Formats: sequence, structure tokens, C-alpha cells
Amino acid sequence: MGVKTVAIVGCGIGRSHIVEGYLPHADKFKVVAICDLNVERLASVGDEFGIERRTTSFAELLADETIDIIDICTPPGIHLEQVVAALAAGKHVVCEKPLTGSLAGVDTIMEAEKAAPGVLMPIFQYRYGDGIQKAKRIIDAGIAGKAYTASVETFWLRKPEYYAVPWRGKWATELGGVLVTHALHLHDMMMHLMGPAARVFGRVATRVNDIEVEDCASASLLMENGAFVSLSCTLGSQEQLSRLRLHFENVTFESSHEPYTPGKDPWKIIAANDDVRQKIDRVIADWQPVAPRFTTQMGQFHAFLSGHGPLPVTTVDARRALELVTAIYQSSDSGAEVPLPVGPDSPKYADWRARTK
Repeated sequence: MGVKTVAIVGCGIGRSHIVEGYLPHADKFKVVAICDLNVERLASVGDEFGIERRTTSFAELLADETIDIIDICTPPGIHLEQVVAALAAGKHVVCEKPLTGSLAGVDTIMEAEKAAPGVLMPIFQYRYGDGIQKAKRIIDAGIAGKAYTASVETFWLRKPEYYAVPWRGKWATELGGVLVTHALHLHDMMMHLMGPAARVFGRVATRVNDIEVEDCASASLLMENGAFVSLSCTLGSQEQLSRLRLHFENVTFESSHEPYTPGKDPWKIIAANDDVRQKIDRVIADWQPVAPRFTTQMGQFHAFLSGHGPLPVTTVDARRALELVTAIYQSSDSGAEVPLPVGPDSPKYADWRARTK
């Protein structure tokens, strides 16, 4: 399929998409345009990467038939309308998390995608790196055995200056707090390895910053495979770390503790015995390095567009992650356990910001 042309919309995290996602694949992608309402940032990023076309008009990019991919890196509150518009314009779409602010919104996007010639790839870059991908291969090979328990910790630090950005910390524009903007990554990683949840009990609170949205949360999950999982997250940790520890019948996995690259090695892979260790060694004997984060996700996206592999992250994946968010918010409001799937009968389906008390 050759080189795909890309327009970046939003030059904050969009800059990381360029550095990690597109520049390492210069033979596959070319960023031909950038869009941002902040003209100073637009100029800075454009100058840094030699991108001549700079605009403040999203509509202008949609009308340009020479652009193959619209990469949406704008504040979460406008993702829904921009994704739907880009799909309607016939573009392939990449969208940062959270995809939108409700399950109803995700379902609207899924319907739009069915009618569109292009595809949507949500961003879940933390799935990539040698550590998590080795664990995934071992589990998929059937070596790990029955899943027992797991713990997931997103212990990050966000101070008042982080929330000085006007759209952050507000329900209307950020759509949520630590569950939506930060821990969503690790929770997706956990489900990528352990499958979907079946029942959820959760609590959320705002304890660290003077903001509207939550910055502390915890949840207890019963997974479809019978495993128990505990989630714990805060934006008030004086030492930042991200950690997954997953216990299976034949092996225990523990991620690296790097807060923003937990998919990278070193991961602990603790085999139950020598026989299991030998099976693991055999299944990863031909291992080829997996670049972390956007580098591998974008590379696999191009492979998909070229007909050489599956779409690495799908709208179904994004929905599953946001369904968990919805269930935790609903449980925290009601004080009751929430069964999954969460559908239109849920008081949080149309908008998880709606109070249920």
C-alpha cells in the first residue's frame, strides 16, 4: 500500500506520535500536515519536524483527498465528533484515549465505522514492548494455565501545574480522572492478558488535587475466567510506578515498574517448575525485539492497511476498557457490584458523569 499520508490534529501528545510512531517508520508514513488551535505550538512542532502545512482548521484536513489518515490527539471532550466526522470523510482514523466519554458514544462510533470506507484504530500503546508481548505469547500458547489473581497499580503523580491546562480536571472536557486518563492504559494491559471482566465493585474519590474528577480509585474484579483482580490507582504517589502482577497456575508475571513504559522488559517470568520453564524457553526461543509504545502499534497499523496482519487495537478493545470505567463509576455511586456487560439499561450508559444516587 506504500507510504500513507498523515495529518496530526493536536500537537501535544501528537508530537509523541510523530517521534515514536511515524518517524521510525519513515518508509511507511509521512506526516504532511499538523493542526492545532495553539499557533505557537503549531509553529514549534512544524519547525521541529519540517512540516510545512500547518492549520487551525480541522475541516480543511477532512476535505483534503490527499490525506489518508487523521490522527486525533485533541482533548477527550471532542473526540466523538471528530472521529465520526473523519470516518464520514472517508479517512482512516487514529484516536488517542479515551475514545469518548460514554458507552453510548462508543456505540455511535462503532455504527459510523461500519458505514465508513476507512477504519478506526484507538491508541493503546502500552500493550507494546518485549515484556508484555512475551507474557502474551506464553499465555496464548496455553503454558500459563488457569488464571488465579492479579493486581494492577497505577501510582502516578500529578500536581496543580498539570491541571493548569484549562481542559484538564473537568468533567466536561477531560471526561474523567485517573480511571479515564491514566490508569486506562494498565487496565487495558491487564485485560489484554487476562480477558474481560464479569463483575465489578469500585470506589472513586478526589483526594489529591482541587479538581472535579477523581484522582484516586480502587476496584475489585471477578474476571470471566474466574480470576480475581484488584485495581488501585492514585495521582498522589511520591514515587511514580506502574505495576502488573499476574498469577497463573504455572507461571507468575510481574511487569517492569517504569511508569510510562511498563510493557518493556525486564518482566519477571517465574515458572512453577523446570518443565514449565523449558516450555517457556521453547515458545520464546525465536524472540524478535518488540519496540515499545507507538513504534510497534503504528508499524502494525501499516501492516494491517497493507493486508499483512490484524488491526492491532480495535474499537471493541476501546469499548471494553471504557465499559470497565463505566462499571467502576456506577458501582462507586450505587455502592453495589455491577455485572458486565454494561448496556443501555445502565444509568451510566449514556453518560458516566450522570449521578446515580
